[in-house]
Amino acid sequence: MNFRDFDFVKNRKKFFSISITITLLGLLALLIFNLNYGVDFKSGTTLDVLLGDNSTTKEKAEQIIQEAGLEASTITVAGDSNNRVNFRFEEVLEENERIEIISGFQMEYGEDQISYEENTVDAEIAKELGLKAIYAVAIASIGIIIYVSIRFEWRFALTAVVALLHDAFIVISIFSIFQLEVNLPFVAAILTIIGYSINDTIVIFDRIRENLQKFKIKNFNDLSSMVNTSIRQTLTRSINTALTVVFAAICLFIFGSESIKLFSLAMLIGLISGAYSSIFIASQLWLILKSKSLKKKKAEVLNS
Repeated sequence: MNFRDFDFVKNRKKFFSISITITLLGLLALLIFNLNYGVDFKSGTTLDVLLGDNSTTKEKAEQIIQEAGLEASTITVAGDSNNRVNFRFEEVLEENERIEIISGFQMEYGEDQISYEENTVDAEIAKELGLKAIYAVAIASIGIIIYVSIRFEWRFALTAVVALLHDAFIVISIFSIFQLEVNLPFVAAILTIIGYSINDTIVIFDRIRENLQKFKIKNFNDLSSMVNTSIRQTLTRSINTALTVVFAAICLFIFGSESIKLFSLAMLIGLISGAYSSIFIASQLWLILKSKSLKKKKAEVLNS
């Protein structure tokens, strides 16, 4: 496809349809399955056990947990020599249960080799964390609206926020559909995606603002031509930036530790969605709002 001749405005309904379809699927998945909340957002315990100079396997860790009469929701073996085991329990561990687990590892690998770290989240803390995550996104969105309204105009601000919320919801939808775990790093990924999305969108909006001064805008066709030109002028920069950060996210996902794989995946989805919305969604939404003001001005001139 030759993007120099591609009419972004003419094909806007196709892009809107894609976004609406994914959004509706995401809403449906949220209503049916909800999100797969990790221990950060629901009561439970994470237990990190360090084995010193020893190494272990997931099967051996499962055996020790079963012998303690417990069941972990997830078990992850990590470390350079598989000498670290991370357990996640959907219930808060009692002290005697934790002692039983640690005793099992001490019997297997030696008392002087075992150390551990325990993190517990009760229901109230989990609820508070969830609310704070929502507040963080809301405050970021309000701040962006205020800043962009001052530097540009309210139409740019509104469409920019719609685009970044679109990107955030695309990630949430994918995680809901595939029931991927949502934890605090996921929230960090969402906030990072919002920052990236608004940055990429502003680059195109800045070019539109410059071209508004150069083009003689009399009707919708003139406005469409100006938006298409602005997108084409910034397209190389947008694609190169997207490819750079996507490559970094892929490397994190492939070579990163198990604990940041879902963070990397959320970033990867969000970065692709951010590039897509900046090029195909945000400018076209601004065009629709701006064209309405043109019609209003034209009607006022005719009436006068």
